[in-house]
Amino acid sequence: MSARRRQRRAAAEEAEKEEEAVEEGSDKEEDLEKRLCELDLRSDLDVPDILPPTDSTPEIFKRALSGLSARWKNWWIRGILSLAMISGFFLVIYLGSFMLMLLVLSIQVKCYHEIITIGYRVYHSYDLPWFRSLSWYFLLCVNYFFYGETVADYFATFVQRREQLQFLIRYHRFISFALYLTGFCMFVLSLVKKHYRLQFYMFAWTHVTLLITVTQSHLVIQNLFEGMIWFLVPISSVICNDIAAYIFGFFFGKTPLIKLSPKKTWEGFIGGFFSTVVFGFVFSYFLAQHQYFVCPVEYNSETNRFVTECEPSELFQIKKYPLPPLFQAVLGWETVNMYPFQLHSIALSTFASLIGPFGGFFASGFKRAFKIKDFADTIPGHGGIMDRFDCQYLMATFVHVYITSFIRGPNPSKLLKQLLILQPEQQLSVYKTLKSHLIEKGILQPSLRV
Repeated sequence: MSARRRQRRAAAEEAEKEEEAVEEGSDKEEDLEKRLCELDLRSDLDVPDILPPTDSTPEIFKRALSGLSARWKNWWIRGILSLAMISGFFLVIYLGSFMLMLLVLSIQVKCYHEIITIGYRVYHSYDLPWFRSLSWYFLLCVNYFFYGETVADYFATFVQRREQLQFLIRYHRFISFALYLTGFCMFVLSLVKKHYRLQFYMFAWTHVTLLITVTQSHLVIQNLFEGMIWFLVPISSVICNDIAAYIFGFFFGKTPLIKLSPKKTWEGFIGGFFSTVVFGFVFSYFLAQHQYFVCPVEYNSETNRFVTECEPSELFQIKKYPLPPLFQAVLGWETVNMYPFQLHSIALSTFASLIGPFGGFFASGFKRAFKIKDFADTIPGHGGIMDRFDCQYLMATFVHVYITSFIRGPNPSKLLKQLLILQPEQQLSVYKTLKSHLIEKGILQPSLRV
């Protein structure tokens, strides 16, 4: 019996040693995996350095401004290129709604590229498989979904006339899901041992970038379809606030506003607020006088063109408003004539100047987290495209929510387009239901034939 016990004890000890060896090996493997693929997020000092953008200032500017200090040199470069970009923006407005949509799409793709490139620069030493390809594939999938929804919503009559498009629109969401599912499976298949955690970091990075860029740019286009004025006033207010805050801060700024952006000052923030509200109020007055800016953008299937012709709504018709007693005493006026939209422009301008800058602060924190000055060096003196549009995307969401909450009502023309897509028997059922409803309301007589 004693010999058997000794054998059992020896076998048990060997089994324990084997288990310890396996556990020790797995621990070593986990430690190795952590060292190879896990960024130590306990300290910002452990974030890999990224090479700063190269100086893309044209040589002609460098020579012309060589005698100025760095502060004034940056002032002139920013000023000249700001005027150039504003002039180009007005040219695109002149070319029409379709060109504005292409501009929004181009800016979206460039902003996405800048953010994804930062992720690649941070993690490029790990040579993650399929990372870039999957990032752009997901961008195509999400754009296909959102723009397909827009086509189905605003171009229903056009789609109805083309059989090859009817299939795509009918099964649009299923196709979109299938495309995304393909990318999801490709990501799972690309997972590599020792890089798991890092790959999931980048999967999340890609999806957050899609949320910031694609979703918001889709809302910009939705606002544009409500009327170009809902596109121009918010965007112009953000641009005005950015310029006015920079000017006031440059000449009068002394009090730091936020640590994330040391150059931002309270003087610039306050000066930008008042300038933006005044600008939005005046700019809205001029835009509200023209159908081109106030009418919803609709697609005319007969001419294959976008049209902006309508009878302006009450928002864009002059009304009299009584002034408060204080203003009556100062101005000597009892009433003032203005468009109701101008009151809404105050709300839009206020958001653009008080909350909009937080989009810029968020971007500043993001850049500081990864030790970069700008998202890119696309525009000399300004940085990347994302540096110029970090506040615009936040503004687009607010405008969309504002319209759906306080402005938009049922759209008869849009509802009619949806009815025309139905089958004849469905249209007849809708007609009978509507007729019965109008008879109950006393609007139609039972014997009246329509």
